[in-house]
Amino acid sequence: MAKIITKNLNLWYFGFHALKKINSSFEANRITAIIGPSGCGKSTLLRVFNRMNDLIEGVRTEGEVLADGENILGQKTDLVALRKKIGMVFQRPNPFPLSIYENIVFGEKIHADGITRDKLDEIVKRSLEDVLLWDELKDRLNQPALRLSLEQKQRLCIARLIAVKPDVLLMDEPCSTLDPQGTQRVEELMRELKNKYTIIIVTHNMQQAARVSDDTGFMLLGELIEFGKTQEIFTAPRDKRTEDYITGRYG
Repeated sequence: MAKIITKNLNLWYFGFHALKKINSSFEANRITAIIGPSGCGKSTLLRVFNRMNDLIEGVRTEGEVLADGENILGQKTDLVALRKKIGMVFQRPNPFPLSIYENIVFGEKIHADGITRDKLDEIVKRSLEDVLLWDELKDRLNQPALRLSLEQKQRLCIARLIAVKPDVLLMDEPCSTLDPQGTQRVEELMRELKNKYTIIIVTHNMQQAARVSDDTGFMLLGELIEFGKTQEIFTAPRDKRTEDYITGRYG
C-alpha cells in the first residue's frame, strides 16, 4: 500500500528547476533509498514530503504529493500536524542542549496539553526501547544529551522523533558522520523500525542503500531516472544512466 505518492511534482528555486516531473510511490513499512550524485535533487525531494522547502526563499512547487491520499501541497495543510506525521532525521545529529529525558518529551509537551509525568515516563521508555537505547541510558536520563557519542545522539534524535508517533521517517544521510560500527548499528535500527514506520532515506553510500533498502530511486539532474525494487536496480537496471552511476562510471 502506498504511503506517499508524487504526481508530476516540479520544484523551482527562483529560476532553477530543481525537481522535474517526479512520479513515484513510496510503500508503507518499507525502506526506500534515494540515490544519485551531489546536487541531483535527493534532499530537495525528501524535504518536499514535510514541506521543509517552504522555509527557503524563492521556492515554488507544482503537482501533487499525496500522503495517505491527501495532497499535502495545498494551502490549507496544517504544517505542524504534517511535520508530526512525517518527521525528519538530519545528516548531523542535533540533540537539544537539554537532558536526555527532556529531549525525548520535548515534542510531546508541545502537542499534548496537561500530559502527566507518568505518561511522559512511559513515552521515554518506549521511545528509547524502540531505538535500542533504553538499557544504555535508563540510569542516565537526567544527564545532558550533548555528552552522548555521535551514534547515540543520532539514535536519540530518532527517539525524539518517534516519541510523537509519526507515520513516516525521513532520513537525510543519517550515517554520514558515523564510524563503521555506528553506521552498522543505525542500519540495524532502521530494519527494526520499518515494522512500525515507513522510512525514506537519502544516501550517497550505494552499499548502504543496497544493504538496508527494499526499494531504490535513482535521481539525476532533478529527474527520477529509475525507481523499483533495490535488488533489481542494483543487479539489472533498465536505464543505462542508472547502470553507469552504480558501476562508478560517473558521479
